[in-house]
Amino acid sequence: MEQPHGEKKSTGHRWGMVIDLDKCSGCGACEVACMVENNIPFVEKGDYQRSRSISWMKVVPETEGTFPEVRTKFMPQPCMQCDNPPCTKVCPVHATYLNPEGIVAQVYWRCIGCRLCMAACPYTVKYFNWHNFQQAQPAAMTQYANPDVSLRDKGVVEKCTFCHHRLMKVKDQARLENREIRPGEYTVACQDNCPSKAIFFGDLNDPHSEVARLADNLRAFRLMDELGTQPKVIYLAERKRHD
Repeated sequence: MEQPHGEKKSTGHRWGMVIDLDKCSGCGACEVACMVENNIPFVEKGDYQRSRSISWMKVVPETEGTFPEVRTKFMPQPCMQCDNPPCTKVCPVHATYLNPEGIVAQVYWRCIGCRLCMAACPYTVKYFNWHNFQQAQPAAMTQYANPDVSLRDKGVVEKCTFCHHRLMKVKDQARLENREIRPGEYTVACQDNCPSKAIFFGDLNDPHSEVARLADNLRAFRLMDELGTQPKVIYLAERKRHD
């Protein structure tokens, strides 16, 4: 029987995420943390109405029941970091690719903005940068940007990269100390700032990690798993509640 987190693709690190929908309150703290950490511009109302929003981590609401017994549930959706990503197969310039540790990377300087990867992604978690926000804002605002993350130009496709710059910093520190990356040393912004601790992150190839243990939980499922994309973002379904 196939495990909820798919087949292991390598003997090295394979970074993945587990989101417990039973704990998520839909507060949006993960969205804000992601925007601040990754220099994601805030889109004004007019551009939002034209479907030009940018949000690497989106919290999707879903209602169930009929009025007046209506209940709202929330599902945070970053890039699914698929083991079999359709976006990498259609990019004509190889601007998006699956790296050896399972992260679907985005090479911004190589992107030509054709948006084929956006059309191929069934999860709609890739975003086109319509404006040069860096030129539009006051020069003083650039001081608030995270220096570890590149500032994207108009005309490129953006997406969640599991805060890859944090991984590079952890790797550099481990190399200086001549050791391996410690369990839990590499974290992501949305995980760190979730007040209900609904987001778990770690190495799926490490059987002792919490994220690997939760990925084998009976409540675990992957979004649109039938497509064969093999996402490394795993959800824990809500527990059944009795009235």
